[in-house]
Order: sequence, then structure tokens, then C-alpha cells
Amino acid sequence: MAHFQLAAGQVAKAVTHRTVEEVWFVVSGQGQMWRQHGDHEEVVPLEPGVCLTIPVGTHFQFRASGVSGVAAVAVTMPPWPGEGEAVLVSGPWQPT
Repeated sequence: MAHFQLAAGQVAKAVTHRTVEEVWFVVSGQGQMWRQHGDHEEVVPLEPGVCLTIPVGTHFQFRASGVSGVAAVAVTMPPWPGEGEAVLVSGPWQPT
């Protein structure tokens, strides 16, 4: 399990995972999550109570709104295997 947090206006790097799936639950703030799996692409609003999945091989990136940060807890399945699991990819937003 991990806790992810971005300050207002911050943007994470876009990544994909080699072998794990993630389940995210937003605990505070507002933002957006971009996900792309094959030909399917979407941007999901992030706000407290939103739960979303990131299947293996999905490209994803998240950002906080310009006025508030965003925080989420996430679980990987199977457990996080270590360094090299997350691979940088191109996303829609410039990381900060």
C-alpha cells in the first residue's frame, strides 16, 4: 500500500507498470488521472471517495488542481516487486 500526494498545480510523471495492477482511493483534494490502455483513453476527475483501477500495461499520469493538492492511497496486486516496475511513458501533461 502507498500514499500518493501532489501539491496544488503539481503533475506526476507518466508511467506504466510491467507486472502489477493498482487500485487507487482518493482521500483528499482534487485533480485528474489520465489513463490509456490500448485504444481506450480517458481523463477521470479525482476527488475524495473516487476509487479507480490501473490494469497492468495501462499508461497513466495524475495531477493536482491549481487550487488544491490531491492525495490518494493505492494498493498493488501482486505486491510491488521493486525497482524497475514503473516505466516512464509519454503523457498528456508536462511533469513538474
